[in-house]
Amino acid sequence: MSVSIVVNDTPYESQSSPDTPLLWVLRDELGMTGTKFGCGVAACGACTVHVDGQAQRSCQLSLKDVDGPVVTIEALGTVGAMPAVHAAWIEHQVAQCGYCQAGQQMQAASLLAQNPRPTDADIDTAMNGNLCRCGTYPRIRAAIHTAAAALAQE
Repeated sequence: MSVSIVVNDTPYESQSSPDTPLLWVLRDELGMTGTKFGCGVAACGACTVHVDGQAQRSCQLSLKDVDGPVVTIEALGTVGAMPAVHAAWIEHQVAQCGYCQAGQQMQAASLLAQNPRPTDADIDTAMNGNLCRCGTYPRIRAAIHTAAAALAQE
């Protein structure tokens, strides 16, 4: 049995079991390795993607439960707030090891789509659950403010 999904505006017919986590379909079946496996229990945010415009943890989202188009980090420069987020990440040199950064940027873009002028408290709340072992949280917050300012000028 195949399951139909749309990823980064491209329709796919997955041959994976409907119970397979979206993360593994993206990585193993579709070859989109930007979405990372971190913890497997939706606690770290490394696997964050957008499903129907909302940030979701793909490690705990079964293929059968995907209820809208999926956007991954591979579409970073093309969707909504993502180009501004990516540019701000570079400007603030956010990444150190970089492992968590795809999920961080996906969560930040989702935040800015819902709240174009977040406060520090808004950012902290929205980004809670996206872990960075390198501790780049101050740079992440600064980059989100920079992206918000850039989006406000568009």
